Amino acid sequence: MSIYQINDEGFEKIDRTTFSNEGVKERHDIQRLLKADIDVISPDTMIVSEEFNQWDDGRARIDLLGIDRDANIVVIELKRTIDGGYMELQAIRYAAMISVLTFDELVEKYQNYLAKNGIDLDARDSLLEFLELDDPDEVSFGQEVKIVLASLDFTKELTTSVLWLNERGLDIRCVRMHPYKFEGKLLVDVQTIIPVPEAADYQVRIREKRLEERELRKATRDRTKFDVAIGEEKHEALYKRGMMFHIIKGILSRGGAPEKVINCIPKRKLISFDERLNSTQVKERFMQEDRGGKVPRSSRYFCEENELHHAEEKTYVISNQWGNDTLEAAGNLVESFPELSIEFKPTT
Repeated sequence: MSIYQINDEGFEKIDRTTFSNEGVKERHDIQRLLKADIDVISPDTMIVSEEFNQWDDGRARIDLLGIDRDANIVVIELKRTIDGGYMELQAIRYAAMISVLTFDELVEKYQNYLAKNGIDLDARDSLLEFLELDDPDEVSFGQEVKIVLASLDFTKELTTSVLWLNERGLDIRCVRMHPYKFEGKLLVDVQTIIPVPEAADYQVRIREKRLEERELRKATRDRTKFDVAIGEEKHEALYKRGMMFHIIKGILSRGGAPEKVINCIPKRKLISFDERLNSTQVKERFMQEDRGGKVPRSSRYFCEENELHHAEEKTYVISNQWGNDTLEAAGNLVESFPELSIEFKPTT
């Protein structure tokens, strides 16, 4: 397929070129640019390592290693050649070798990557913030290893192999990058050719089902229920999320300062919007700020009308994602608001 410029006389074809003809190098140019803007070929991904190697074979290096918002590892292989070579076999080998990587090992590799690139961040905090988690135990890390292949083009043999592998449970994406020369500028047409657009919705539904199953497995790890009392107000047999909701909502509805609550609990468990919003508006605001994860951010918070809290022209929303720090956070709230006589205990 070609790209055309429209002018008064009709369509003017834009010349296609190659990366090699334009002096664009695979590692020095393409890889360098993509690691800074990986959404071009792999949306919703954060790069955690470059030229990754932890094996005896010094030649075995993953071009770019990433993680997506569902905590899946993403192996990204780049080629500037016309046919893509045997990159699918190489990427599969890398994916198999990387599948045993632990979260702590990834943190170490990411910290090295940050230092090498002069980025002053704490790797662990940065990863957890990207994943919107407070503890790696809240998610089954690296349940899947995804593969992204980016090349000038792909042979029929390669695409046939990828389609066959995807049918058998692998998750491989092929992204074609065609450069064009136009008025002295180098343009790149980026298209995902596998999965084909017509099949993308189906594949998304399958992945969403897997995610729902993973969320269900996560929720079944700790099925302890709790009874909560705030003065005379009592709630019984609540899971952690319900317990924390009623404690926080009870504090706020009794005039407790939101800032004081925020200081007692993990980050992002109580967030605010700078105006009074109803339930629909809160969900719309989440949608506007959503960064493309498979799970809408609004589903991670109590967003119904009677679950919101309004104070001083602000709207406060409570998270429904509570992990290993839940009991500590609840204890902090009890200690910080003794005048409210908050109690919680396991249901007997």
